[in-house]
Amino acid sequence: MENVKDSRRTPFRHVPMAKPYHSPKIEDSVISVLQSGRLVQGQRVEDFENALAHYIGCKHVIAVSSGTAALHLAFLALGIGPGDEVITTPFSFMSSAGAILYCGATPVFVDIDPKTFNINPALIEKSITKKTVGIEPVHLYGQPADMEHIEAIAEKHGLFIVEDAAQAIGGEYKQRKIGTIGDITCFSTYTTKNLQTMEGGFLTTQDHEIAGRLRCLRNIGQMGKYNHILTGYNYRMTELSAVIGTEQIGLIDEFSHLRQRNAMYITEKLSLLGIDGITLPYIAPYSKHVFHQYTITVDPDKTGFSRNALAECLRTFGVETGVHYPDPIYSQPCFKGQLNSFALSCPVTEKACREVLSLPVHPGLVAEDLDHMILAFKTSTDNLV
Repeated sequence: MENVKDSRRTPFRHVPMAKPYHSPKIEDSVISVLQSGRLVQGQRVEDFENALAHYIGCKHVIAVSSGTAALHLAFLALGIGPGDEVITTPFSFMSSAGAILYCGATPVFVDIDPKTFNINPALIEKSITKKTVGIEPVHLYGQPADMEHIEAIAEKHGLFIVEDAAQAIGGEYKQRKIGTIGDITCFSTYTTKNLQTMEGGFLTTQDHEIAGRLRCLRNIGQMGKYNHILTGYNYRMTELSAVIGTEQIGLIDEFSHLRQRNAMYITEKLSLLGIDGITLPYIAPYSKHVFHQYTITVDPDKTGFSRNALAECLRTFGVETGVHYPDPIYSQPCFKGQLNSFALSCPVTEKACREVLSLPVHPGLVAEDLDHMILAFKTSTDNLV
């Protein structure tokens, strides 16, 4: 990649935020499933689960219809319900808290670390009450949370850990693969994720009894056909999703490497611009960050322009961006202001919601895409000042 040079005329080039992987082999596999007549939770799903278990190094993988379904089943399998509290982060997708609410339990929000955007372990204990039963860290943007500290707190207080790893397949915490640490770990394989099956998700656990409950709960509570021993849900994965995913498992590390390489290049070039008020992604020393997102912050008090203004300017040059997430979970309209008190205890989250901006980093980017993005970024920031 050549050094980016300034230009008064920045051309238009479409640089998308995501580019879901497909191949002729996947297309052939999909056709073979359609021709087989077996379309839902058959041998292809089992093969997908076994391949993931081998890759992650865990005993059990349970494939489901979405990452949200995975989270819901995790809390159901652990038996949480009304009167229980689960500590989590407000800076995530709604499903992180929604799955707790589905069970009748209450999410308790703890503020985030300003560098990693993950839940701040130093703030967790002050939120623990007699009702607290578990902790749900979210490995945001592909960077693992500080699990060692979270594990110590959970062990001290007798709490379970459910990890929301929707964005972190292939990530590691101190060389421990995400999916092997907590009681249950939940992944998403939505179309934009690092491993995609169009829609889908899966759970990992080392506990045989929990795995059995999860498999029963995802299949309408059945233990054998028409023998419903639990009140379960139809959260089964399709065979089509499974074959799409299976063909990518051997590419997860390659995709992660490409994301990391792209992230390093973007960081190197943006650092040279030296724009005061723009903070580039931080990689914690304990973390293998797999860069589901490359997220910067834009401090308008220092830059003189907002995150939204920068995003709009980049859009005019064809560079897509994303805001993950523009509002804390506790301020979502569905709560009708009932959880707004958390805003006082989550100032870092409030600031992040105003300032974060994600740039394209996916493995489908080519050198010309990256260089165009850097040039568009420079031109945009020059124009906005």
